[in-house]
Amino acid sequence: MIRRRAPLVVGTLAAAGLLVSPVTRAQVAGAAPDDAPCAVPSGRAWCDRALPVERRADALVAALTGEEKIALLAGDDLVGPLRAADDARFRAGTVHGVPRLGIPDLYLVDAGSMGVKQGPNTALASGLSLAATFDPTAAGRAGAVVADEAVHHGNDVVLGPAVDLMRTARSGRAFEAYGEDPLLSSRMGASWIRSVQARGLIAQVKHFPANNQEADRYSVNAVVSERALREVYLPPFEAAVRDAGAGSVMCGYNLVNGLPSCSNTPLLDGVLRRRWGFTGFVVSDWMRGAKSTEGSMKAGLDLEMPIGVQYSPPALGAALRDGKVTWTDVDARLRARFRTLLAFGVFDRARPVNDGRVDRAAHDRTAQQLSEQGITLLKNAGGVLPLKTGAGIAVIGKPAAQVRSATGSAYVKPVSAVTPLKALTTRAGTRNVTYRDGTDVAAAVKAARAAKVAVVFAADARAEDADVACLALRCGDGRLGDQDALVTAVAKANPNTVVVLQTGGPVLTPWAGRVRGIMESWYAGGPGGTAIARVLFGDVDPGGRLPVTFPAAEKQAPTSGDATRYPGVGGAVRYSEELLVGYRHYDAKGLVPAFPFGHGLSYTGFKFTGLKMSPTGVSVTVTNTGRRRGYAVPQLYLGLPSSKAVPEPAKQLRGFGKVSLAPGASARVTFPLDARAFSYWNTTTHSWQQVKGCAKVMVGTSSRAVSLTGNLC
Repeated sequence: MIRRRAPLVVGTLAAAGLLVSPVTRAQVAGAAPDDAPCAVPSGRAWCDRALPVERRADALVAALTGEEKIALLAGDDLVGPLRAADDARFRAGTVHGVPRLGIPDLYLVDAGSMGVKQGPNTALASGLSLAATFDPTAAGRAGAVVADEAVHHGNDVVLGPAVDLMRTARSGRAFEAYGEDPLLSSRMGASWIRSVQARGLIAQVKHFPANNQEADRYSVNAVVSERALREVYLPPFEAAVRDAGAGSVMCGYNLVNGLPSCSNTPLLDGVLRRRWGFTGFVVSDWMRGAKSTEGSMKAGLDLEMPIGVQYSPPALGAALRDGKVTWTDVDARLRARFRTLLAFGVFDRARPVNDGRVDRAAHDRTAQQLSEQGITLLKNAGGVLPLKTGAGIAVIGKPAAQVRSATGSAYVKPVSAVTPLKALTTRAGTRNVTYRDGTDVAAAVKAARAAKVAVVFAADARAEDADVACLALRCGDGRLGDQDALVTAVAKANPNTVVVLQTGGPVLTPWAGRVRGIMESWYAGGPGGTAIARVLFGDVDPGGRLPVTFPAAEKQAPTSGDATRYPGVGGAVRYSEELLVGYRHYDAKGLVPAFPFGHGLSYTGFKFTGLKMSPTGVSVTVTNTGRRRGYAVPQLYLGLPSSKAVPEPAKQLRGFGKVSLAPGASARVTFPLDARAFSYWNTTTHSWQQVKGCAKVMVGTSSRAVSLTGNLC
């Protein structure tokens, strides 16, 4: 075992901010946990829980030497992020403490909606799949799994959730977050955070703000209006801070209106801290997030990760010597972090590290159920689904024999996994399943022709650090071949063809009119194969609804065809579409998408009746009119009065609910409303202002399928 470095900065590497931390005893799964730092206070004021956390933090900062303060402003582990996926001894980041004062090491782990990236762990479905549940309770269940595994790996901070909206359908990280609508993203993210922090962990919501593309992600300047920021891109972060009490925020790589996100005083200090009352700590995105020593310090960046570059001892020493940064600035940055750590009890508990306590079987069941809830049935002509037991099934496509996921910081190596092919074979029986990987199209066609039903699996390949080149399946994983041609050939051979998509965002479906069934399973996680099989056979109703719009053609997609909007010109990407993001864009342009936002079918039918409206809420009665139990997801949209001075989208999601109903059963679903639901951001007064006039009320099953309407004045 390599000895942990001392807290003081020593040696050439340390002076350059490049000292890499070795593996410590607390990082080894199964090792005995360290004692709680404040188990024996020994007269330390910061250990006195009777004092307010502000006074405890002040006392701790006052006890530090200058060298110790500088050493605590940045992480010191460059190897951990590179090895965390395979080795539980490593994690995304470490900030070594000060043993003489009882300041513990701080451990940060990549742990978003897909699970904990620290060796093999439960691989949950993607964030987009979680958003497709349209159920904040599901987000809370996912957060509980993440928290349990993060705690048992001895961590303090989880780097999630990602709540960046899908502004461009090509976004490489669309899979990680919660789709194209700010309300859906807000509610899912807040629920996830509350669940994680209930375990004493600190959630770090990311990537603040307007971090909406991977193209030129380290340097692109998002030029976005104050109104669009407030109404579209900031609400999920506001909910994370104000509603869920997130303890930490990660600023992004990009610039916003000319200022780096991690040096953006108007947003970090003005909006985040002063407007929203955020009292936690701000952390840079890994490596190239911080772009200025003075700017970051003054704006309110509290910690640079994973190592110090702008916050390295030489850089900070020079800034202090030249008077560009003061010790008061340094103390403020440390105080924010210590106040949060003390408030979350980090100093008052031992860090348990016992991976054996994780109930893997229970987590696997939860992961499977969440995946089932996110699976979205897009088309089911002639009742081709559910599949019939005993029917001959041709399973076609390489993704059927794979557990599809995305790459990047959100990737989790599954501790256990089931492919769709294995699950379908187990469910239907070996005699009833024929598999062809699609490499030989003629062989796939022959198998499809001989089967009663052909199920073709197709996938894309989303990744951090790169957007997809186009929305066609051919622009995904090149090793999968021409998947569109394969689907077309199989559908020609067998009219009962079902396509199962495994994607991290919207894709084009040019063959949609030739197949009878289309099911979007997203990146379904380790037990996703079982979930897919259960939905295909009708063991469970498909619970998902689209959190993103699927365009009918590439040119329909928001930002498509305008380089100034995406990927940008001259280093700047202009958000000139203003509020018209996602389904709002399709409405404004009069475009008919392949599948609209909110769309998703059930194996039963539903009827909405009894619309009641008031300024504090809208309610409807939902009745199951079919012969099976199923999930209904009623959605409330408001159309606010629009004018040339204050243009409004045709409709905006203002509420949603999810109910499971038996045949013939009914439930009353209420969508609470507050003043914000009827307001816009006034850029003159820099405040929310309610619109004048009547709002159109629309309740339906998607943004394009409205069942009940009314006017609310």
